[in-house]
Amino acid sequence: MDAIGRLQSVNVGQPRDLTWKGRTVRTAVWKHAVPDRRMVRRLNIDGDGQGDLVGHGGEQRAVLVYQLESYRYWERHLGRAGFVFGQFGENFTVDGLPDDEVCIGDRYRIGDAVFEVTQPRVTCYRVGIRMDEPQMAALLVAHQRPGFYLRVLQEGEVGAGDEIVRVATGPEQMTVREVSALLYLPSHPRRSLERALRIPALSPGWRDSFRALVSRGPGSDQTTGNPGLAPTAPPPAWTGFRPLQIAEVERESSDVISLVLEAADGSLLPPALPGQFVPLRLRVECTAAPIFRSYSLSGTPNAGRYRISVKLEPGGAAGTYLHHRARASDSLDVGAPRGTFTLRPGAGPVALLSAGVGATPMLAMLNSLAAQRSRREVWWLYGARNGLEHPFADESRALLGRLENGRAHICYSRPRAEDRAGVDFDAPGHLTMAAIEGIGVPRDADFYLCGPGLFMRDLAAGLLSWGVPSTRLHQEPFGPADASTPGTTGPSRPPHPPAGTPGSGPVVSFARSHLDVPWDPSFESLLELAEACDVPVRWSCRTGVCHSCETGLLTGAVDYSPEPVEPPAEGDVLICCSQPRGTTILDL
Repeated sequence: MDAIGRLQSVNVGQPRDLTWKGRTVRTAVWKHAVPDRRMVRRLNIDGDGQGDLVGHGGEQRAVLVYQLESYRYWERHLGRAGFVFGQFGENFTVDGLPDDEVCIGDRYRIGDAVFEVTQPRVTCYRVGIRMDEPQMAALLVAHQRPGFYLRVLQEGEVGAGDEIVRVATGPEQMTVREVSALLYLPSHPRRSLERALRIPALSPGWRDSFRALVSRGPGSDQTTGNPGLAPTAPPPAWTGFRPLQIAEVERESSDVISLVLEAADGSLLPPALPGQFVPLRLRVECTAAPIFRSYSLSGTPNAGRYRISVKLEPGGAAGTYLHHRARASDSLDVGAPRGTFTLRPGAGPVALLSAGVGATPMLAMLNSLAAQRSRREVWWLYGARNGLEHPFADESRALLGRLENGRAHICYSRPRAEDRAGVDFDAPGHLTMAAIEGIGVPRDADFYLCGPGLFMRDLAAGLLSWGVPSTRLHQEPFGPADASTPGTTGPSRPPHPPAGTPGSGPVVSFARSHLDVPWDPSFESLLELAEACDVPVRWSCRTGVCHSCETGLLTGAVDYSPEPVEPPAEGDVLICCSQPRGTTILDL
């Protein structure tokens, strides 16, 4: 076949640490051209490395390609000159191979090596650091000039000046530009998604994203947001908070009570998805500001009323208030059900793993499965200290009894003398991976985890090591979720007000972190405010593209600057590019 391009430069770089926004960033985005020929291997080019192997590198992303024509485009658009090879963090700078002609699945021979196109470039804030242009990740997507990754099919030497010869064409003829836009831009035509999923070379991560978009079928009520980038749920049934009446107070164990909530006028409350939670605004002291807490729904999701279950924690203001002062007929300010930790539809096995009051969202899932008389294999795996601290024991047994394939395994870490092995619990000790493997839980189940941090970290790591795909592992932590700040390191501290003089703007509440702070316009975004408070956050692009930072907006409104490439789901906000318009409560 004829040559369709030329390798202009081979660029490599090793990870290094740099200081950015008060943090240490580990990155290899600084690439430099090499004068000699280099061996390209399955995972890398000799002399090259990646600072963050979660977002970069690996077999599907061994080599990053960018084009000279795009160099010239950005020089004109940014009004800059003097770019050097490797400026955009790429390994191969090429003459030819534009994003609107190269197709996913195309194969090329360069020098002695053979490559296959697997995916467009993934958005990353580090290219903005390298370019000294904070919006660069968004610009690459919005201007549809992302570049692309190659998988190495045949190892070999390459060097500047080598011809690029196409040896095979991608089966669906979908260009890099088309596939990038299909994920990141607002239009996601189903036919195009199905075409992309028929490309064997498409990398697993992009394949999972497109499957999530396809699963939002024509009849879905999840009409906003991008499930290919962040899990979505139907829009909240109402905004802000509304008063609900306590219909019943039920004792579940020595330290857990349930509150059944209903509309004061007797109307049915909107159904929730099994696993969702509701936020509460509690006025614990008449003269003090309200506090905000979120509680998973533990009852039947479509019962027309809601049940929350609350544990009494030492020193816990909300739990103490609800345990000692909440009474039937009292009114509570309640937000609409929300959250994406929900039971997925399907016919395969389900494993519900929890400890302590982490059983609450699992119980809603179990209620839902029992109400459907599901024939799925359902495993109820639970850990408590002893019988006194075992909430929902009778209820969970009754629900499992209604399931054709319901099974349970209960562990007591400190059983009492009166706790009966084989009746009240199945094994002493904690719920562990050894127990899960030993009782025959199928590895191909969908695993749902909720409980204390150590419980979840140990089991999540164990399940992944056991071979459970990350797409089948679903987690809901107590309190704030774990932070995800790719490639950065820094001290971890409990949430606190930002240093310096308090701002004069509207109050921003981080509900899960139990922190209220006034907004200061010196921060460019809600993300920067959260970081200044050491509130755990998740982000990647920091420019409104990747949706990693998508967060529930419990009440309030925001302005965007810059505007996100695609808006988040209704009831959510992208904190990386938004500022509060007034009093704002975030699910962080």
